[in-house]
Amino acid sequence: MGEDVERLKRRTPLLDYLRQHNWTGRPAGRSEHVGFCPLHEETRPSFYVNTRKNVFYCHGCGQGGDLIRFVQLSRGLSFRQSLAWLDAKINPDGDVTAVLEQAAAFYQQQLDQCSEATSYLRRRGVHDPALIRELGIGYAPGATLRRYLTAQGYSFDGLRRIGLINVRGADALYQRIVFPLRQGEHIVNLYGRSIGSAFAHRFLPGSKGGLYAWEKVRSCSDVILVEGLFDYAALRQEGFHNVTCALGTHLNDCQFRQLCEGERTVYRAFDVDQNQSGQQAAEQLAHRLGTHGITARRILLPQGHDPNSFFVGGGDVEQFRSFLKAAQT
Repeated sequence: MGEDVERLKRRTPLLDYLRQHNWTGRPAGRSEHVGFCPLHEETRPSFYVNTRKNVFYCHGCGQGGDLIRFVQLSRGLSFRQSLAWLDAKINPDGDVTAVLEQAAAFYQQQLDQCSEATSYLRRRGVHDPALIRELGIGYAPGATLRRYLTAQGYSFDGLRRIGLINVRGADALYQRIVFPLRQGEHIVNLYGRSIGSAFAHRFLPGSKGGLYAWEKVRSCSDVILVEGLFDYAALRQEGFHNVTCALGTHLNDCQFRQLCEGERTVYRAFDVDQNQSGQQAAEQLAHRLGTHGITARRILLPQGHDPNSFFVGGGDVEQFRSFLKAAQT
């Protein structure tokens, strides 16, 4: 592990990485550069990069460390996830996006061949074939992805680095409904929702990207923000097109910046659950948005419901519109 960490840092100097991600700094000594901190908003440059030690420190937010620490902070990843993300970038087996596109297309082909998967979608209220195609929803049956992708010329080690297969060669998203996650036109990750007894949610290593389908709603003055992709699919299916998804209750920095682009009202429709986690996350987000001049309103769904379960349980469009009208600040 230690050798791998040092190899990654040697292959990509921190200053080179920052410049690749549009950071600009000016020389501030023989081995230092200074610029605005990419981790928080500031009006005076306080982010220093020491090229001799290959580390950074921000006098504004107090964060500092090496390349891996910066990736953890900027992308909201764990230490191991950051290693996997960097390794995939530095040692690509062909183009990572191309591999994910191939995997997503393969999963889409499998969906109609598995009655258990299509039955699960119907139980979750997702039944519109046009929407399923638009979202690229697929299914990972297991035991076949490795054979398919290696036949396309991708190596076992490359597929492991990306996270599509595990050390035994098994499909990481086995028995899961799969949604491709895109940043603009490119797939940056895959999300899998288990249809069996396995842990419900799974992403591949790396960032989940920005808000789901953001390009479709970025010009909307009113945006409905939901927690999960089945919530998103349910609302889209019912004719609501100003919907986006955070892929969880906590937004990463990229997602938060997207919501703060321009003037808009954000209607939060997070899960109403017994442990109050959805509600607490919604309140924290409302406060953060308010400090940036964004109006946030909370949609009050019936106790125990999210948008998906509301419609699956017989709720209708007019009822949901009434919840929107009654949304609280």
